Amino acid sequence: MEHIQKIRKEGKEMIEIKDLYDLDHTLAKDYLSQYKYPWEALKGIKDLILALGPTLPKDEYTEVSEHVWVAKTAHVFPSAYLGAPCIIGPRTEVRHCAFIRSSALVGADCVVGNSVELKNVILFDHVQTPHYNYVGDSILGYYSHMGAGSITSNVKSDKKLVVVHDRFNHEDVEIGLKKMGAMLGDHVEVGCNSVLNPGTILGRNCRVYPTSCVRGVIPANSIWKNDGTVIEEK
Repeated sequence: MEHIQKIRKEGKEMIEIKDLYDLDHTLAKDYLSQYKYPWEALKGIKDLILALGPTLPKDEYTEVSEHVWVAKTAHVFPSAYLGAPCIIGPRTEVRHCAFIRSSALVGADCVVGNSVELKNVILFDHVQTPHYNYVGDSILGYYSHMGAGSITSNVKSDKKLVVVHDRFNHEDVEIGLKKMGAMLGDHVEVGCNSVLNPGTILGRNCRVYPTSCVRGVIPANSIWKNDGTVIEEK
C-alpha cells in the first residue's frame, strides 16, 4: 500500500512509450517514436512491416514468401507457420508448430516457442515467448519473458472498447480500440499460466506471479502477486 500511495502522490505516469521501452532494441524505433502512447501504434503494425521489409539488407534477410522476411541467421522449424506480413530477426528461433498469424515484427535473438501464436505484435530484441503463449495486439519490450501458458487477452468479454485502468492515478483511459492485449516494458517477467487482460500495461522490470489475472497499469519495478496485491520490488 505504501508503494501505491507513493506512485499516486508523485503522479507518476507509466503508460508512455518513452517510459516503457528502449527503442534502440527494435527495427520499429522510428515508427514508435511517432507516438506518445503504445496502443496508438497497434493500428499501423501491418503497414510498418510492409514498408520495412523491402528495405532490409538482402545479404542478411530472405523473403521466403510474399511479404515474409526471415533473417538468414534465424532458425525456423519446418512445422512453423509464417503468415504475411512478418519479419523474423537475426538469430531468432521459431520452434515447432508456432503460428505467426500475421503482422508480427519479431526482433533479434527472440524465441517463439512451440504452439505459440502471434498476431499484430512487435517483439523487441531478446523477447521470449517459449511455450504455449498467445500474444495478440501487443508490444513486448526488450528482454521481456512470458512464462509457459501465459497469454495476452485482447478482446473484452462484452466486446466493448478497451479501457486502460490506471488505479494508481485514479484514471481510466478510453483508447478507442476494440482490441488491445498487453504492453510489456523492458525486462518484464510474466509467470506461468497468467492472463494479461485487455489494456494491461506492465512498467519496466515488473514481475508477475504465476497463475495471476492482471489488469490495468502496473508501475515499473513492481511485483504483481496472484491475489492482485502489488508491491514494490526491493
